[in-house]
Parts: sequence; structure tokens; C-alpha cells
Amino acid sequence: MNSPGFKDFEGKVAIITGAGSGFGREFARIGARLGMKLVLADIQADALDPVMVEVRLAGAEAIGLLCDVSRPHDVETLAGAALQRFGKIHLAFNNAGVAGVGGYIWENTEKDWQWVLGVNLWGVIHGIRSFVPVMLRQNEPCHIVNTASVAGLLTPQLLGVYNVSKHGVVAASETLFHDLRTAGAQIGVSVLCPAFVPTGIFQSHRNRPLDLAEDRELTASQIAAQQAGEKAVGAGKLSAAQVAELTFEAIRENRFYVLPHPRILPAVELRMQDILAQRNPSDPFSFKPEVVQRPT
Repeated sequence: MNSPGFKDFEGKVAIITGAGSGFGREFARIGARLGMKLVLADIQADALDPVMVEVRLAGAEAIGLLCDVSRPHDVETLAGAALQRFGKIHLAFNNAGVAGVGGYIWENTEKDWQWVLGVNLWGVIHGIRSFVPVMLRQNEPCHIVNTASVAGLLTPQLLGVYNVSKHGVVAASETLFHDLRTAGAQIGVSVLCPAFVPTGIFQSHRNRPLDLAEDRELTASQIAAQQAGEKAVGAGKLSAAQVAELTFEAIRENRFYVLPHPRILPAVELRMQDILAQRNPSDPFSFKPEVVQRPT
């Protein structure tokens, strides 16, 4: 049994990781407007605190916790706090993410991989393991949103670690969808795959743990990746608020793929055509429509 769509938000409980900025902050604002009870988490107190003030002034019942989603105990504590305060979890946004260090994939260190995979992929894994069993026990309509990226559908150059993390989120989300359907659960799943949106993700090094920090000079390819990422994010046409609204539309419709930037879809199609034709991967940043072999 699949969820028919999560439409009744008032009084329901939402958990949001990465709630101090970007999509997470906008999810929290929408949740407050809809009358939801909010459990907000972020690794950065000075980012989370203003959001807590804002949603409470908007009339929402809300609690805030510092949380490093790469640590399973932190995410389990988050679920426990939600149950202790509000008794249930209806909507969970596994949203926290970092851009990490780009550049040639062979130049990334083990600590680069540990940091990015720990937040982007393991954060989602920990959320699934902590929140889904609670939702199953409730046996009522619930929904999970996992924040991935178009980098989970494409493999752009100079973003190797990030690409791997986001492809993992898409794969975990698709599998979660199939597993919940097999189990007959009333839990919907959405995976959010935006392109470039003006957020602070390319400044995420500010939250890199000290034990995973690297004392080094960036390589030329890493500097190029950082500059290109900052430029692309700054030029994004859709705001984080607009992406959050589109995400809530998908929740209402019980729609799995949330793709706010449809102009990127031909590049996704080109990748699929490359696979089907067993040809070498095309450059995702220089899409040429005439290359795509469309069925006749």
C-alpha cells in the first residue's frame, strides 16, 4: 500500500536537518505557516537560533537541536527528542549537506571523502534508520524527503566526491521507495534533485570538523571547481524558497522525483542514452540535442 499523498499538515510533526540555512530554513518556514510542529536541527548554533526565533514568532511549536548528521547517535537523539516532545514523526527532511572540495577526483584526500560522504550520504542513511521505523510503528500517512542534487543524476567533472555522495542518496531513496511499497507502508518518499540555487553550500567548509580538516593548499583544479561552483550558485534563477514550495507540492502529490530545474533534464536523458548505447559518457556541461538518439 502506497501513501495517497501527505496533504494534512496542520498539527503534524516535521523533522528538518540542515534547518539553519538554505532549503532547510525554507522548509521550516513553510512548516510553520502550515501549522506543523517542528523539530529543527543544524550543526551551526548561530544559524539555527534565528530560525527558531522566526518560526516561534510565526506561532509554531518548535524545538531545536545541534546535530551532526554524520554521527548516528546525533540523529537517533533527534528522533528521540521529537518523540519525547511531540509523540510522533510524520514528515522527515534528510536535508543537511555540504559541497566539500572539488577538483580532479584523484586529488581528493581520504578526509575529503569521509567528510562529504559522512554528511551527504551517511546523514541520509542515519535518517532513514532512525525515522522510518518510528513511522512504520505509527501506521499512518507519513513522508520522507531526501535532499540529493542533479549531481545524483549526472556526473559533472571536478565534482567527484559530491557526485558520488548524491548518486548514493538517489539510490538509497529509490530503494527506500521500493522497500516501503513491498512492506505495504503508508510512507511516501521524495528525492529532491535541484541544480544550482543561491544558497551557502559552497561555503560549507566553515562547518568542516577539525578531525577531518586538511592543512594544505588547494590545487589548481580545486580552485577552479570552487570558483565555478560559487559562480553557478550565485547565478541560480530559482530561490531556495521556490524550491521548498515545489518540494511541498511533491509531498502533497506523493511524487518521488522533485526536479525544480527541468532544463537540465535533456542532459539527464543524454546520460541514459549513453548507457543504453554503451558509448562513452558525454560532457554534461555541453549538452548537444542532436547527440541524443530518440526512439522513433
